[in-house]
Amino acid sequence: MINNSTGTASHGPVGAPQIRAVSFEDVKASLAAGWADFRAQPGFGLFFGAIYMIGGLLILAFLTRIGSPWMIIPLAIGFPLLGPFVAVGLYEVSRRRQAGEPVTRKGVLAQVFRQRERQFGWMAFVVMFVFWIWIYQVRLLLALFLGFKSFSSWDAFVQVVLSTPEGWGFLGVGTVVGAFLATVLFSTTVMALPMLAEREVDFVTAMITSISTVVKNPVPMLGFGFIVGLTTLIALLPAFAGLLIALPVLGHATWHLYQRASSEP
Repeated sequence: MINNSTGTASHGPVGAPQIRAVSFEDVKASLAAGWADFRAQPGFGLFFGAIYMIGGLLILAFLTRIGSPWMIIPLAIGFPLLGPFVAVGLYEVSRRRQAGEPVTRKGVLAQVFRQRERQFGWMAFVVMFVFWIWIYQVRLLLALFLGFKSFSSWDAFVQVVLSTPEGWGFLGVGTVVGAFLATVLFSTTVMALPMLAEREVDFVTAMITSISTVVKNPVPMLGFGFIVGLTTLIALLPAFAGLLIALPVLGHATWHLYQRASSEP
C-alpha cells in the first residue's frame, strides 16, 4: 500500500487497516492519481460514468411522464450520495494499475459481480436508506414551507423557491439538513467502500474505520468530501453528461486517498 510517510498509524477494529494522518497534499495527490487512472483507462471510466448518466436521464424521463419534473432537483442533489457505491469497478481499475496487474474487462467486471457475495449488499442498504431519508425530508419540508403545492415544471419550482420567503425557508433548512446527511454518509462510506472492495471485513468494521478516518483527519477528509459533492453537482448540470468524466475521476481518487490513509494492520 501507499503510506503517508509523515503520518502516524493508529489501530482500528480487527481486520481493518491502520489509520494514518492525511493532509491536503494527500488529497491533491489522490485527485491527480485519479485523473491519471482515468486517462490511462478511459473506457472503464466512461462505461461506469455512462451507467450513472443514463440512470439520471431515465429518472428525469419518468418524473416528466408523471407530471413532476421539478422533483429532479432534489433527486439530482441526492445523486452524490449514490456515487461512491457505483464506483466499485473504478476501485478495481485503480488497484490493478497500482499493483501492476493487467486491467481487463473480464477481471474488473468479475470483481464487481463478486461483491454480491460479500458485504457490499449491506453497504448498499445503508446508502439507499440515507438517500430515502433525504427524499422523505424534501417532501416533509415541501409540506411545511410550500404546503403541498403542485408545480408543472422545474422552472416554476425554482421560481417559487428563489422568489418567496417560504421558498427561502425551504431552501435554507433543506440545505442544512442535506449537508448533514451528506456528511454522515460520506463519513461512513468514503473509506468503507474501497476497503470492502479490497479485503474481507464486515461492513460494520468498514464503517467504523471510515468514520474514525474522518474524525482523525476532519479538515482534509471533509475538504475532499466538499470537492466530491461540488464537482458532482456541477457535472449534473449539462444533462448529467459531466458525470462521464467527474464520476470516474472521483472514484479513482477515492481509492488512492483510501490507500494513503491506511496501512496494513
